[in-house]
Amino acid sequence: MACDCTRRRLGLTLLGYCGLLVAGPAVARVATATPGARILVLGDSLSAEYGIARGTGWVALLEQRLRQQRPGATVINGSISGETTAGGRTRLPALLQTHKPTHVLIELGGNDALRGWSLKTTEDNLSAMVTLAKEAGARPILVGMQLPPNYGRRYAEDFARVYQRVSERTGAPLVPFLLQGVADRADARDWFQPDGIHPLARAHPVMLENVWPVLRAALGS
Repeated sequence: MACDCTRRRLGLTLLGYCGLLVAGPAVARVATATPGARILVLGDSLSAEYGIARGTGWVALLEQRLRQQRPGATVINGSISGETTAGGRTRLPALLQTHKPTHVLIELGGNDALRGWSLKTTEDNLSAMVTLAKEAGARPILVGMQLPPNYGRRYAEDFARVYQRVSERTGAPLVPFLLQGVADRADARDWFQPDGIHPLARAHPVMLENVWPVLRAALGS
């Protein structure tokens, strides 16, 4: 859980958006929705519906879309609020063994920055998760994050390049920024919860639209 001192350091501005998350309960819904496709989402609170009603997050909206467009697919939400790339790397083998997904969406990394982890650690963990997914016969997809300006322009740019490098090196498709069209709006403050970190429910359809083209291509259409 992010402590008060950390939040003061971030100024509780909306620029804490990028997945700098508060620990909370896991979400583990499974919804039936492309024949044979089993989509595992491994994320943090941006994917675990932190602070919003169940069924209104982008993963739940993805489930609804697949029910309509690709009956027979399955979505497994293995996201946990507060998750780091290290936590995801530790949990992924069991998730792969249990659910045997065909696709794995990896939405992690923001909490690493909150904890001050080195970019190399984040990159190594993301690369390892991509490799684990491939070895299990699943197709990995990276969901990229970006850091707010109060981290410094250089660090923020280097952080964004982590996802680009992993994508280029491994061939994993990349969603450049989950919060594109939300965090960069002129009225962005109105799209976030009072903590300035977690998006409101009305932001999640935009988040889905950022993910959907990349996932749809990976699904083969």
